[in-house]
Amino acid sequence: MPAESRRSGTASGPATVEQVLHELDALRTPQGIPMGRIFALAKAHMDLQPAGIEQLLDRPDHESRVVAVSVMDFQARDRRTPDARKQELFDLYLRRHDAIDTWDLVDRSAIWVVGEHLRDRPRGVLDELAASPDPNRRRTAILATMAFIRHDELDDALRIAETLVDDQRDTVSKGVGWMLREVGKRDEARLRAFLDRHAATMPRVSLRYAIEKLEPGLRAAYLARRTGA
Repeated sequence: MPAESRRSGTASGPATVEQVLHELDALRTPQGIPMGRIFALAKAHMDLQPAGIEQLLDRPDHESRVVAVSVMDFQARDRRTPDARKQELFDLYLRRHDAIDTWDLVDRSAIWVVGEHLRDRPRGVLDELAASPDPNRRRTAILATMAFIRHDELDDALRIAETLVDDQRDTVSKGVGWMLREVGKRDEARLRAFLDRHAATMPRVSLRYAIEKLEPGLRAAYLARRTGA
């Protein structure tokens, strides 16, 4: 049965790792697999159990791990998913961050699996992730705050951005700039206060992302503060 025709909760029963891998292999071509096909496969098998998700995370091929984090994301987004399962997904994400080891895997899952789970919980784990030597964990820390920004909760995003503002790792600095831009869409004054403190020294890529939605005069003024920008 093609991945697109199967949906969670059908009479065919819960998804299995074997089914997922069989359908994933069928999608392979010498040119690779389009991400859209991988996401569709993950959505078709979004009832995969956490143990199966972890098996996919353990596989060496990137496509299997994209399926794994995509299933996590779809489950975390689904209002029908029990809180206990969302806790399992959150715990699995943090425990197996060693396998969530590229920026795209982080982007595919951090906001809903980590950030949304923390909306009504203590958020100190984000500070721990921000202090990690692993840049993918640091990217998780800042991207997870998008779940709060969406609800006009900006304090955590600005706190984590403050921690990471001088981070020279490209994937982290882009994440910082992206979240600052999102903060600015909701409260330009708070973004400008942050930039007034840091525009002269923060990485160029962070600054450029952060100021993208400001009016041209402000963008030019902040860029002028950054030597070499």
